[in-house]
Parts: sequence; structure tokens; C-alpha cells
Amino acid sequence: MNNADILIPLTIFIGSFAVIFGWRYLTNKERMALIERGLNPIPEKPESKSNYYLKLALLLMGAGLGLFLAFVLDRTVFVNNVNEWGNTENEAVYFSLITLFGGLGLFISYMIDKEEKQQKL
Repeated sequence: MNNADILIPLTIFIGSFAVIFGWRYLTNKERMALIERGLNPIPEKPESKSNYYLKLALLLMGAGLGLFLAFVLDRTVFVNNVNEWGNTENEAVYFSLITLFGGLGLFISYMIDKEEKQQKL
């Protein structure tokens, strides 16, 4: 049995415990300092998460559309670009179209949020 077999899980456990304990300790210290100054330590709740879900939905739909379009292009347009193992070498098409359509989904979400805020004013 190697020493690494014991030390790695032990180090991961101690490190994760230290991070969680330190985070809770510092959060408690911050709240106590706010109470001493007479401030409210409980943060206000955000208005609504409906815009968050819209943003997430449009991001995932855009990424899915980009992945589908990349697959279609890979099977139809880039058929001749095959290596010696029979695989296509078009990874850049997949990554670029996923990020392009994901970004387009986020941009559409931004425009919808902007329009809703203007209507409220």
C-alpha cells in the first residue's frame, strides 16, 4: 500500500473541512460585526428569479441549437474532412457554434430584460 493511497483522501477531507469551517467562521464574524454597528445582518431577498430562468433557458436552447447545427454541418458540409481513423476533425465547428448560439441566447435574454425594465418605468 502506497502512502499516496492514504494521504490523498485524508488531505481532501481535511482541506474541504477547513474550507467549510473557515467560510462559516468568517460569515459569523461578519454578521457579528454588522450587529455591533447596528446594521441588519440578514440580506434582503432578491426580487424574482424569473429572469434567471429565462436566461438559463435561452442559454441552453441556444447551446442546443448550436450543437445541432454543428452536427448537421459536420455530417453534410464537412464530410470530406476525415482523418485516418474515420473521424471528422471539426471540433472547432462544434465549440464555436455552441458558444455563438449560447451567446445569442444570452443576448436575447438581455434584450427582453431591458425591454421589461423600460416598460416598468
